[in-house]
Amino acid sequence: MKYTYLLINFLTIVFPVMLSFDKRVAFYKSWKFIWPGLLITGIMFLFWDVLFTIKGVWSFNPTYITGIKFFELPLEEILFFLTVPFSCIFIYACLNYYVNWHIPHRVNEWISNLIIILSLLMLAMYHNRIYTLVTFGLLLALILILQYGFKAQWLNRFYMAYAVSLLPFYIVNGILTSIPVVLYNNAENIGKRIGTIPLEDHFYSMALLVMNVGFFEYFRNKHKTANL
Repeated sequence: MKYTYLLINFLTIVFPVMLSFDKRVAFYKSWKFIWPGLLITGIMFLFWDVLFTIKGVWSFNPTYITGIKFFELPLEEILFFLTVPFSCIFIYACLNYYVNWHIPHRVNEWISNLIIILSLLMLAMYHNRIYTLVTFGLLLALILILQYGFKAQWLNRFYMAYAVSLLPFYIVNGILTSIPVVLYNNAENIGKRIGTIPLEDHFYSMALLVMNVGFFEYFRNKHKTANL
């Protein structure tokens, strides 16, 4: 069906948008802090997306997209970088409101160090595969900057939100890769999959989401500081 990918995007965002007006979380009040980060992060990731598409890292099944394209990318793929981060920031905001417990900072640092070590290993072993190289290179840079540069206090909350986001991640990416809507060139990744989802997708998603949450926190705190 031509509207399959478009429908997936719609279902990804419709419930977070509707639930944004819940009086307790009132997530709609935070929307203005989301858009700048979505734009900045979206431009960066769409640049890689265009490059990956041109280089044949992945392609899109014409059976399941409308055929509307911008810079070689289907409209649905562009929307994906808006709908998924928005929905995951919604999860992050809900956890911040409803869950008082958080990962201890020492454990948080261990998690960051494990991600850094894994990224270094993957870069050393698979530096000749574009998707692997970009995914772990970007994630390595982001975690180093956030953990040891900015010493981001919200990283422990992010790791919790990322763990929760894996449930919708497996649903959405499972559909996209099993139909398949998105087709991957295994010569440009390590060839390992969880179900039908390439291993790199998990960490590409983490890089996308941590960057968006980082900008969300930056613009939200900037607003708070300006109003003190």
